Parts: sequence; structure tokens; C-alpha cells
Amino acid sequence: MNDASTAQPPREDIDGQAPADAARTLSALPPDEIQALLAQMPHDEALAVAAQLSGAATAQAHDANAAAAAADIDARIDELIMPAPAILASTQTAAEAVAFLVHSEAVAEITYIFVVDDEKLVGVVGMRDLVLAKPGQRLAEIMVAEPFAFESGTGIDAAVRAALARHYPVYPVIDDEGRLIGSVRGWQLFQRVVVEVTGQAGAQVGVSREEQVTTPILGAFRMRHPWLQVNLLTAFAAAFVVGLFEDTITQIVALAAFLPVLAGQSGNTGCQALAITLRGLTLGQLDEYPVRKLLRKEILLGALNGFVVGIVAGIAMWLYASMSGEANAMMLGVVILVAMLGACTGSGIFGVVVPLTLKRLGADPAMASSIFLTTFTDILGMGLMLFLASSILL
Repeated sequence: MNDASTAQPPREDIDGQAPADAARTLSALPPDEIQALLAQMPHDEALAVAAQLSGAATAQAHDANAAAAAADIDARIDELIMPAPAILASTQTAAEAVAFLVHSEAVAEITYIFVVDDEKLVGVVGMRDLVLAKPGQRLAEIMVAEPFAFESGTGIDAAVRAALARHYPVYPVIDDEGRLIGSVRGWQLFQRVVVEVTGQAGAQVGVSREEQVTTPILGAFRMRHPWLQVNLLTAFAAAFVVGLFEDTITQIVALAAFLPVLAGQSGNTGCQALAITLRGLTLGQLDEYPVRKLLRKEILLGALNGFVVGIVAGIAMWLYASMSGEANAMMLGVVILVAMLGACTGSGIFGVVVPLTLKRLGADPAMASSIFLTTFTDILGMGLMLFLASSILL
């Protein structure tokens, strides 16, 4: 006999966890146990965890031959459509709507009244609005016009992300011409995700596997080591750039002391942009938020941070160079300021472009982004500083 207490983690084990962490915990359980635990959670939290389950299940898949079986994991919302229990015309009155509810055999299933004109969805009426309306008011006067609705063919993952931003208990589903074809309940969305990702072991098509804490040593080595070799090659590129300005460093020794300062600040700026981009990819936020808008934001933030930090670093360089007896201490401070401004602006761009490019190429952006980001920021920051010093001071 199986002990139920050991078959699934207690609710407390996933309470308070981030959705991605809770999804990883749940993905190792059978579907019925996952559904039981999700049913105990608040509706919004359950949807958030369900939205991460596909990625968690993908990360824990170890059978390379299972990828083909997962080809149809991208389920569509059409599979969940149920007949809408309450459909009335916009010309009908509140009194007629109440009479409809009284005589409806499925009144317990009615959350909204869907209002249609020529079979096209034009609004929804909630029970509260119906109760407060005057008997003679037409539904067109009390309905919420142009309500949110899923279109036929919408993917389950996209539907879950949309539900996270709205929290409606029921969603209408329409066809390409706006005709109402049925409804979907919110709880069905995360339940369907659970069934799909736990019933098919393997990776989603086009989504690479990712290392987890439970990944075996050899598996982790195979995932990590190739990127370390890439990092070695990119580090040689950064060293080559610095080597081109060896004479400059020899003549202006103070520059050597500020190379790690510049690299550290630009690298941190890039890591901040990288973290936001990875978070957007993980939560699906970039599906609705334009990449160009994120890029513009990170460019402005990088420039602003680079200017403020550059002023402090420039003053520090001026003081250091003055105490070291450098003849052009003031100009060295200006060089650091300009280099810091350019490096931080560029690192903001790299923090957005690198993970998106790796994702498009099928690589794991969380594993590989930092390698390329560090190289690009080092080359840009140190190369810019040494180039400016060579051009202005020598």
C-alpha cells in the first residue's frame, strides 16, 4: 500500500515558492496528484504555477527519444470549449434575463450572460449588474461592451498567460468573424496544462533542455563544458583587444588600474538588463511587450547609469592620476567618463540582444548568455577606454 503522505509533498512545501520553483516541485508527481495540489491553491496562484509547468516538465525530461511524442504538446483552447449556458440578444431586457435564469436547468453553471447580435459576441453581463439593473433596461445598456475573448486556435500556454493578467472565472471563445462558439472556465486552463506536460515526457519542439539541480554529473558536464570552451575563446578575443594597446598602457600606467573598474561596472549593467530579459522570456512577458521598447529602455538606463557612475569614476581617475604624477590627469578623467558612458550603454544593448539571439538559435539563454555578455562588455569597455586614451593623449 502506498502512503499518501509520501506520494505527494504537502501543500506547505510549495506555499510561498516562486511559480517556477513550485512547478519544478510538482512536475515530478503524477497528474492526479498535481491536480489535487493545484485545486488546493488560490485560483491566481494555480494559474501562475501551471504556466510554468511546461518548462519544468521539459527540464526534467531525460529520454531523448521522447521528443517526437511531445510534438503535439502545444494544445489548443478549442479542446476545452464548452457550450455557453447563457446567451441572450442585446435587445432583451433585464427582466427577460432574470426570467431566463429562473427557468434555466443549468443556472448553477452560469457566471456571465453572453450578449450577442447576429451570433457575434458584443458584450457580457455579470450577475451583480443584472441584479442592480432596472427591469426594463436592455442588456445593451448594462453589458460590458467588447469583452476580452479567446479566439479559436489560441494555444493553451498563451491562454494561461492571458488569464494571469485578467483572473476571470469564465472566458468566451469566438471564431475569426467574432461569432461566439462557446466558453472556457479558468480552472480548465491549468488542468489541461497539467495533463499535457505530465502525460508526455520529453522536450517541447524547439525548446532546448535545461540543467536542473537533479541533473546527473555527466549530464551537467556535457551541458556546461562546451560553453566554457566558448568562454575561453571569447576571453582570448578580449585579451587580444587589450594587447593591441599595450604601448598605451605602458605609457599611461594609471589606465591599468581602471581596466577592472570599467569592466566590472559595464558587466553589472549588462547583467541587470540580462536578468530583466530572461525574466520576460520565462514569464512570457515579451510576447506582448515589444522588444524594441525594452531595448530603448535599457539603452536609456545604461546611458544614465553610465553617466552617473562615469562622473564618480572620472573624479577617482583624476585624483589617482594626479597623485601618480600623470601630466594629463584631467583628460584621463574625461576618458574614463566617456568610456563608462559608452560601455554601460552598450552593455544594456547586449543584455537584451544576447539572450534573445540565443533563444532564437535554440540555445539555452540562461546557460550561455553571461559568457557572451561578459566578452562583449569587456571588449567594448576596455577597447573604448584604451582607444580614447591613445587617440587623445598620445
